[in-house]
This record gives sequence, C-alpha cells and structure tokens, in this order.
Amino acid sequence: MEDQIFEQRTDLTALNKAVMDIRNQIKKVIIGQDEMVKLILTAMLADGHVLIEGVPGIAKTLTAKLVARSLHAGFSRVQFTPDLMPSDVLGTPVFDPAVNNFTFKKGPVFSNIILIDEINRAPAKTQSALFEIMEERQATIDGKTYAMDQPFMVLATQNPIEHEGTYRLPEAQLDRFLFKIIVPYPTEEEEVQILSRFNELGNAVIMDQVEPVLNAEQLNGIKRQVKTLVIEEKLMQFIARLVHQTRHHKAIYLGASPRASLAIMNASKAMAALQGRDFVTPEDILDVVTPVLRHRILLTPDKEMEGVSEDEIIRQIIHAMDIPR
Repeated sequence: MEDQIFEQRTDLTALNKAVMDIRNQIKKVIIGQDEMVKLILTAMLADGHVLIEGVPGIAKTLTAKLVARSLHAGFSRVQFTPDLMPSDVLGTPVFDPAVNNFTFKKGPVFSNIILIDEINRAPAKTQSALFEIMEERQATIDGKTYAMDQPFMVLATQNPIEHEGTYRLPEAQLDRFLFKIIVPYPTEEEEVQILSRFNELGNAVIMDQVEPVLNAEQLNGIKRQVKTLVIEEKLMQFIARLVHQTRHHKAIYLGASPRASLAIMNASKAMAALQGRDFVTPEDILDVVTPVLRHRILLTPDKEMEGVSEDEIIRQIIHAMDIPR
C-alpha cells in the first residue's frame, strides 16, 4: 500500500534536468547564495514574483540577470528612481504620421523576466502601475488592455539600510510578491572563493559565462505540470490553520490574507518539484512558509520597538503547531 502511495504519478525528468541545468549555469559565476537561487527557481516554477532584499554588493541583481540569461526568454531591467513616471514603465501612446493616429509604444515591462532595481525608490503613482501587471498579467492603458507574454516574472530588489529618497511599498503591492528573500553576506570562505572565481575570469564578460538552457515554451509547460502535483487534504488544512494563526497572534497587527494560503500551496508544489517529487510533504511547506509570510504580516508597534523580526514570530507560530506526518 505504501508503495502505491509514493509511486511517481508525474514524470518530472524534463523538469529535473531543466532545474539542474539552470543551477549549473548560475554556479559558473555565483558562489554561495544557494537559498536565494533555490527560492527564485521555486518562484519561477510557481509562476510568482520575487522581492529580494539585501545590502548592495551581494549579487542580488547579478543573480537575477543570470537566471534570466539561462532562459531563451525576453529580459528587461528597470532602474526605479523618485522621478520615474508610470509611462516610463508601461509605455505611452505615440503619434504615428504614417497612419495619422496614435500607436502604443510598449515600455520595458512588456517582456518575460523583468528586473526592477531598487523598487522602493519610485513614488506611489509608479508603484500602483505594477498592481494590475503583477496580479493579472495585463496592463490597461487608455481603456485598452494589453496582455503580458508568458512566462512573466518580476524580480525586484531593495536595500533595507538606505531609506533616504525611498518609499515604503504598499501592503497591496507586497502581497503580490510570492516571496520576499532576505539575502545575507557570504561567509568568509565563500568570499575567498568569490575572489578566486573573479580572478580566474579576468577580462572575460561575466554574462557570457552563462548559456540559455530552457525556452519560454518549455518553461510554460513545466509550470503547468507543477500545478498538477499532489497535495493531501491534511496539508491544505495545515496551511489554512497556519495562516489563520497569523490573524490571531498577539504580536501581529495585520495577519496574512487568503492569497498567502494560495501562495504557500503553490510554492510548496514547486518546492516538491525541485526535490524531484510529484507530491507535497510538510517539509516543502515549512521550506516556503517564511519567505511567503514575512512581507505579508505587520507586527504590533511594541514588537517593532523591541526589534522583534517577522521571521521570529513565524517560527513561534510553527513551533506551537502540530505538524502533520
């Protein structure tokens, strides 16, 4: 009976090869940061967006570029600044004398992988332009709707230290990111390896070290496959109970929404696929719950004053729960 339960119902050979190929390409340049790479790939398979937070110089932008480089897909980078307007991101109607009418010139957001550097530097008007795009994969401009090409993924970075000239992202926008990834400094050993790797590269162009290994059609097929993976009823109940606890915890002012429950389920399926399984385990859920929830909850003012982190409260909630087996 147990053999029947754990028998592989979905062929993940192509998916496993694709993930391994992308990881190998990125490792040609990036030393360490395995957790960031794993979560970015998980978000890609789960069809979600990622917010990457860390101090400058720890390969946030470079990793995002290398992930895009490993795909046969469109890539665009947008540097957010305080004077950036929505039309700079979405595009704008331009008068075309040939047809004596206005035609829409698409902005940089009309691509497959979008890297937004320092997303918290743009004002609210520009931030709100991303709401519809990130959630519905479309943009409505002058009453006309333009659909985004698939795959479509936003990778955004922000600096947690420098706050001058920045704008806090609205809760509604944060909720549209599948993960918020906190990127730490490398270890001393990893930093030595970084110096050695870049010394070996010499004058070689970094981006040329990575070759595309997956096209857009293949990635779309893999994402569809991930959605069909098996998750048991008791695990869905566990996810719902976990998210429900965030709405009643004494240290949390604003709990997570039902969108967080869906995010945990979809991300845990993608995490299972990364591990070569076609079914979700409790460990998959525990692997994704913190990056899914840390930007979706608000702590009470007194806890913030004490310097308590969202991650710490999430750990408390998990430890107080019975984890299904």
